[in-house]
Amino acid sequence: MSKKQGTDAAPAAPEAKTTAPAPKAAKRDAASSSGAGETKGGLGARIREFRDYLVLSRVELRKVSWPNWKETRATSLVVLGFVAVMAVLLGVVDLILSGLVRFILS
Repeated sequence: MSKKQGTDAAPAAPEAKTTAPAPKAAKRDAASSSGAGETKGGLGARIREFRDYLVLSRVELRKVSWPNWKETRATSLVVLGFVAVMAVLLGVVDLILSGLVRFILS
């Protein structure tokens, strides 16, 4: 993997895109902490942080590879099957242990 990154320039571009907003955030944090009309942790700062959170959440949600109906159904069936198997196994263990406790106490 490191050989490919060393010879291929394509992976460097996405890293630059993801690190580009950091200076803006640093400037914004410096401006808000310099006392430009807001106290640290004031209502305006909280609203701005919440807005930034929503914007970044939207950006991240656009990156998600959402499953189609076939994949959703298949994984749901796997989960339901696993839950059914575990329910049976736990039921058997419960019966065995409750019988053992009854035997010990009698």
